[in-house]
Amino acid sequence: MTPVQRRSLVAKTQIAFKVGERRVCRTMRFARSTIRYRSVANEQVSLRIRIRELANVHISWGYQRIWIKLRREGWLVNRKRVYRLYKQEGLSIRSKKPRRHRSVAQRMPPPASSRPDESWSMDFMADELFDGRRFRLLTIVDDFTRESLAIEVGQRLTGGHVAEVLDRIGRVRSLPQHIRVDNGTEFTSKRLDHWAYLHGVKLEFSRRGKPTDNGLIEAFNGRLRAECLNENWFLSLDDARQKVEAWRRHYNLDRPHSALGYLAPREFAASKCQVGLTG
Repeated sequence: MTPVQRRSLVAKTQIAFKVGERRVCRTMRFARSTIRYRSVANEQVSLRIRIRELANVHISWGYQRIWIKLRREGWLVNRKRVYRLYKQEGLSIRSKKPRRHRSVAQRMPPPASSRPDESWSMDFMADELFDGRRFRLLTIVDDFTRESLAIEVGQRLTGGHVAEVLDRIGRVRSLPQHIRVDNGTEFTSKRLDHWAYLHGVKLEFSRRGKPTDNGLIEAFNGRLRAECLNENWFLSLDDARQKVEAWRRHYNLDRPHSALGYLAPREFAASKCQVGLTG
């Protein structure tokens, strides 16, 4: 029994039997020094408040990402303390994953990218405005740096729109050798196929019904859904574009990414460029 539990038991017994603390401790054989002890440790109120603020803003973040964020802000605190305070504040999140009720055959994973702009992934998502009108989002991610290259928002996005977005990205960075996509009509369109042929880009299609073949963009879409789409009301398409773009910038510049050693994607890309230049 912990000291906290002992103190609670003594207090309840005093109230129930209307007796003094000394008699209760003597009967239960508890040391009075343990019952009367009051901690003089720093409660770290400001740290607790900041942890709660970060957890409320980023509701899908666990304690480890919050710890990384605190270190960036200048808090000289170790991970164990953040974990303890995180638990005490009742902020733990348990993500329960559904079981698979059948065995599945998995193909060999695609080779990992070894440099920026070697391979991209793109996919479509859907959401709705406050009045129920639907809109779509085209997401494009660099497979190596995990940077979000673009999130295009519109009510009707075709293969031509996809090609236009890729052209826009191509004006500020090199186009990749190949792009991983699913079998949606926008990606199988003649317009996008013609664009890929002209630019020497190979479109790699995933197997039908196998979203895990394009796992990087699926993981990114999950983060976008949990941290942006589910957390905002969108009053118009322009409002949706502004909020999604703000989240995209936060994701690239500030959000710690576990697969990148808890660096933000842009930080990771910059570090790799420096290694390439000096090496």
